[in-house]
Order: sequence, then C-alpha cells, then structure tokens
Amino acid sequence: MFRVIVPIEQSLLLIVPALATCALVGWWLGGRILLALTWMALAVWMIVTPLPGTPAFVAIAKGWSLLLVASFGVASIMNPRQAFFPRALSAVGLSFAVGFALVMFASKRPETVAHAVRSEYTRRVDSWLADWESVSKTREWTEITRDNPGMDSLARESTERLRALPTYTVPLYPSILALESLAVLALAWGLYHRVSRARIGAPLAPLKEFRFNDQLVWGLVLGITAVAVPTLKAFSIVGLNLLVFFGALYALRGLGVLAWFFAPGRLMVALTIGLAIFIWPLLGVFALGVGLGDTWLDWRSRPRPTT
Repeated sequence: MFRVIVPIEQSLLLIVPALATCALVGWWLGGRILLALTWMALAVWMIVTPLPGTPAFVAIAKGWSLLLVASFGVASIMNPRQAFFPRALSAVGLSFAVGFALVMFASKRPETVAHAVRSEYTRRVDSWLADWESVSKTREWTEITRDNPGMDSLARESTERLRALPTYTVPLYPSILALESLAVLALAWGLYHRVSRARIGAPLAPLKEFRFNDQLVWGLVLGITAVAVPTLKAFSIVGLNLLVFFGALYALRGLGVLAWFFAPGRLMVALTIGLAIFIWPLLGVFALGVGLGDTWLDWRSRPRPTT
C-alpha cells in the first residue's frame, strides 16, 4: 500500500537534488566547492536519468524536485539564520505557488495533473497485482492456503482494497507530497551536516523539542471549515488536504510532547514502536490532540514529572 500512498516513489529524485542544494548553499557560505560540484553533478544525473512510471507523472515528479530544491536554496540564502522547519515550510509553500502558476500559465487545468497522478497510481497497482498473480500460482502459496484456509480470502480482500486505494489517495496527493517533501528536506539537511563542516543552519533538534509557530493552527481551522460548512463544498478537497497536512504536523508535535513527557529508555522506545505498529490510528489521534493542545497549554514549559 505504501506504493499507492507515497507520491514520488523514487526518493533519490528528491534527496540527491536536496543534498546538492545544501552543498551549494554551504559553498556560498564558505564551504568547499568540490563537494558542491560533486552533488550538483549527481543531481543533474538524477534529473536526466529515465525513471519508471508514466511519462506525464515522471515529468511532474522531476519538475517538483527542481521547484522544491530551488525554493529551499532561495530561502536558505535569503535568511541563513532561520531554523530548518520554517525554511523548509516556506520552500514547500513557494513551490506549490509557483507550480500552480506554471500550470495556469501553460493553459492547463489542475485536473490534468490529477489525471497523471491517477494513471501513475493505477500503473503501480497493476504492477503489484501482476507480481502478486505470479506469486499466487506458486506451489509454496498453494501449500500456505491449504494449511491456512483464511489466507486466500484475506489476500483477495487485500487486493480489492489496494485496487480502491487510489480513489482516496489521488485527491490527497498535494498534502502527502508536501509531507514527503518536508521529510526529504529534513533527511538531506541531516545528511549534509554529517559530510560537511560548513554549517548552513542549526542541526535538527530531537523530536522532543519539535514545535512550530502557533499561528499554523489556522491552517487546521481553515481545513475544518472547508470540510464542515456545506456552502463551501467546492473547497472540500482543499480542506481535506489542509487537514491531512496540518493534522500530520500537529500529530508529530504531539509525539514530541509525549517524548518529552516520558522518561527516555529502551523500554519506552519499544513500547512506542509497538503502539505505532498495532494501534497507530489511536496513537495518531491521541498525538494530534496532544499537539493541538500544546498550542495553548505549552506542555513543555511546565516542570517535568519526576515520578
């Protein structure tokens, strides 16, 4: 299911250009030019290399990669003292604004992009189902279904769910793409500071210190309004994307509060991973509530419990 949820499946298409941008900004701030040239060459190679997927979607993915890293580079050079998250958030917002303007300037409609995304997701589903069909005909699978009669029906149900998944993921493509872009920029930021001595900003803080401007709560409010008010039905898809994006950010903030609240240790890490695997919907909703409450209550400004 991950293949039908993540927007850009080839993560290196985003990571390598993002690392190249970090190296270029580092050179601008006094770093080594050789490192910047090396990563720039790798980024160019990634952009020109043919990638699997429908041609229209591959063009969209490569265009988004260039827009994202260019916006991140501009934000880094314009305000080198800014922390990572506001810088990355600004880059994602600027990329969406420029991308939307380019689509309108090219006399196309957003439905064209949605059609390209739907075609790519359908291709991924068909590819996975073809692989699964070949596996289901093997002797090993026949033996498994003979010993476990429920496995065959479970596999058929999973297949049907996978076929229907693009119906839900295509409308949410912008918000998931924005979340993936933030994650990739954070990964590139951390990797760059491990291979270069030229600092382009402060290192990433631990999860327990993750927070952002409280004014972002208005993004969540706008999303709820667009979805809940019947007269704004035309903006319901926009509202859903706002809910997914800002909801994920506040859930991550809530996990940061929980990481700060509980004493660190291997047992707590194992418990958290177990909860994330088995009851992740409940954990996500709880973390969202904690993160949203942190906007007003500021849990981490209070004394840490000692018992």
